Amino acid sequence: MTSKNTVQTRTRLLLALWDLGGTQQEVKKGQLTKRIVSKSQKVADYQVIFEELQKQGAIAISKKGYSLLSGKGLEVLDEGLRSGDFKFEGTIVGTWAANALVKWISQIDVAVTSADVLVNGKSGAIASYDEFKSVALNVYDKLNQNYNLDDLVPIYRIRREIGDRVSREDFNEWLLEIQEKDIFQLIAGEIPDLTADKREDSITIPGAGLRSYAKRLS
Repeated sequence: MTSKNTVQTRTRLLLALWDLGGTQQEVKKGQLTKRIVSKSQKVADYQVIFEELQKQGAIAISKKGYSLLSGKGLEVLDEGLRSGDFKFEGTIVGTWAANALVKWISQIDVAVTSADVLVNGKSGAIASYDEFKSVALNVYDKLNQNYNLDDLVPIYRIRREIGDRVSREDFNEWLLEIQEKDIFQLIAGEIPDLTADKREDSITIPGAGLRSYAKRLS
C-alpha cells in the first residue's frame, strides 16, 4: 500500500468511526468494517492501519469494537482531510461518506477544538465514561496479552498506563462504574513488592477495602 493510499484509507476509516459516534461510544467491529471494506477487499487488509492508529493513540481497540479517542484521533482525522493526498477513488462516493463530510464541515470548529482539550497540561484527555471504558479495556488486553497475567491485571498498572489523560477522581469513579456493570471484577490480593505508591495507585472501595487487581468478566 503506497503512502498516498495509506492516507486515504486511514482518513476514511477515521471519518467512518467519527460518523458512527466513535468519540461517545464503542463502535462494533462489524459496523465499522461494513462501511470501509469494499467487496474486493478483506478486513485483514486494514490490520496494519488499525495497529498504526492504535499506536498513535488515535483509536482504542477492544475485543468487541473500536473507539475514536477525542484528542489525537480527531487531530489525525483533521490532518487527513486537509491533506493533498486525500481523495475518494472511483466515480461514485458512498452516501455515508458524503453525509459524514457535510456533518464534519458543519461541526469542524467543535470537533477540532475538542482535540485540544487538556488534562494537567497534556492533550488526549478522556472526557467521558464510555471513552474511559474503551481505553481501560484496551489497556487491560494489552497488559494481559496472551494471558501472561492470568487475567488478573494490577490496577496500579492500568492507572499508570492511562496516566494524566484522566484525573485520579474520574479514574476511581469510572473504574467502579465498570465493575457495577459487570465488565470488570475488582479483586483484593497481595501485590508482589508492594510499595506505598503501588497501594495508592490501586483503588480503595469505601467499606470494602483495598482492591489490587482487575479481572475482565465480559
